[in-house]
Amino acid sequence: MEPSDSNSMKHEIQSLIREMMDGVIENALYKRPFSPDAHRAAKPLYAALVPDEIFKGSHFERKFVTPFGKVWEKLAIIAAIHGLGKAELGYRIRGTIREGRLNRISEVLNRLEHGQKGKNRVRPNWKEELSYILKGRGRKIPMTVVCDVFAENLKTGERYSFEIKAPLPNSDQTKVSKEKILKLYSMEPAVISDAYFALAYNPYGDKENYAWSPPRRWFNMTTDSVVLIGEEFWDKLGGVGTYQAFIRAVNELSQEYKPRIYREFLGMEPPSDDSGFYLGDEPSK
Repeated sequence: MEPSDSNSMKHEIQSLIREMMDGVIENALYKRPFSPDAHRAAKPLYAALVPDEIFKGSHFERKFVTPFGKVWEKLAIIAAIHGLGKAELGYRIRGTIREGRLNRISEVLNRLEHGQKGKNRVRPNWKEELSYILKGRGRKIPMTVVCDVFAENLKTGERYSFEIKAPLPNSDQTKVSKEKILKLYSMEPAVISDAYFALAYNPYGDKENYAWSPPRRWFNMTTDSVVLIGEEFWDKLGGVGTYQAFIRAVNELSQEYKPRIYREFLGMEPPSDDSGFYLGDEPSK
């Protein structure tokens, strides 16, 4: 990625995150502020045992987590437009799938979820599963799959679908995503070049260390080719260097918003000896 493109994308990322953060602070401070009296009335036992400041922090966390969950897809759109040329949210991909393939998709998902009587639960294996599914025959059935993010490389014509989840997705979310991806690869003729299950970042550091169990029921999170985590995901969208541009964008905003939250929400000065945590730092063991 050229430096000018990297800087342009970084500014767009910061603009989007800043808009979200300003909304969170406005909501937590003014529209729906934490009320010690209301908290004590609703949870007198908690208030008697735990300082109000702990629950005030939880109040802010709830106001932050919900809107940020919707930001990942918008950030992906920014990266894809810069790197590939075209991207859309909630894109409807239409095609046809043979009836036998649809039946085999259900069969594969059922085995992964419930296993077979008297046997250990089946472990996911993307290549074997897809090979088995594509042998299905029968009449062609019209099908529509709504993907989180659709992207197209305007230079090569390659078309991609991404199911984008937060780093610790639950099992139901992952199952839905896998079903959608299997259907996309089963369409005949092919409608997309590739489809992926993507996590915005990896709280476990290296991909081989990813250990969150719910999605591992559905994917081999370390070896399945359709799984992208962290840097490989962002660089797929925007080209080499995209993830580093994302890290720089977030870390610059950290220096602006952490002190502001200390002063405006917590009502205290930031610790003078606080070196802080920045995106890209190694997680604590």
